[in-house]
Amino acid sequence: MHLIELYKSVQGESSFAGLPCIFVRLAGCNLRCAWCDSEYTFTGGKPFALDEIEQQIEALAPCTLVEFTGGEPMLQAKELLPLMDRLLAQNFTLMIETSGERPLADVPKAVHKIVDVKCPGAGSAANTFRLENLQALTKNDEVKFVIANREDYNFARDFIHEHALHEKAGQILLSPAFVQTPTPQRTADNMALDPRKLVEWMLADGLPARLSLQIHKFIWEPMKKGV
Repeated sequence: MHLIELYKSVQGESSFAGLPCIFVRLAGCNLRCAWCDSEYTFTGGKPFALDEIEQQIEALAPCTLVEFTGGEPMLQAKELLPLMDRLLAQNFTLMIETSGERPLADVPKAVHKIVDVKCPGAGSAANTFRLENLQALTKNDEVKFVIANREDYNFARDFIHEHALHEKAGQILLSPAFVQTPTPQRTADNMALDPRKLVEWMLADGLPARLSLQIHKFIWEPMKKGV
């Protein structure tokens, strides 16, 4: 497998936000979201054998929460899925953050999937979600929408209702997008959409979703890597 980085920090998003977590960031992505904050993952990385990755994860004990992210980790599914099975057998709690552009049916059910459905504001990455992946969702999983403007919110709201996501996934997350070149200030001024506005829309519609802020961008400078 090709990795960009592997480190321990706190989870910044999802219902696991604030918990100690080991991040395994895989190299490579086939999408180009307009607001992407991980462009450094598109190329490069270093090759590691599964045994090496497993040893690095074990060395960060007693932390037992592990997230596979990227890039798009499912581009390396051939190696990733067996590694997941090995870690699950050791009682690690696993997460994967994925766009849902790749098939998810073979991801072990015990893995918590955070599936990022791309809204129109994602640019060329919009409309890349595979609808058949809705059948792979369980109540362990979460569906996330990154929201940059009202059009994105309307898309997410309609998608949630049309596909009855609250019946398929355990959580639905709406996350305000950050600007691509934020200042070092750890404030909401770096967001492309004021979270107060997003909350107003959610409350007005009674949307069955959770506001999700990337708390690592408030703990550290928004552009800081490896945290």
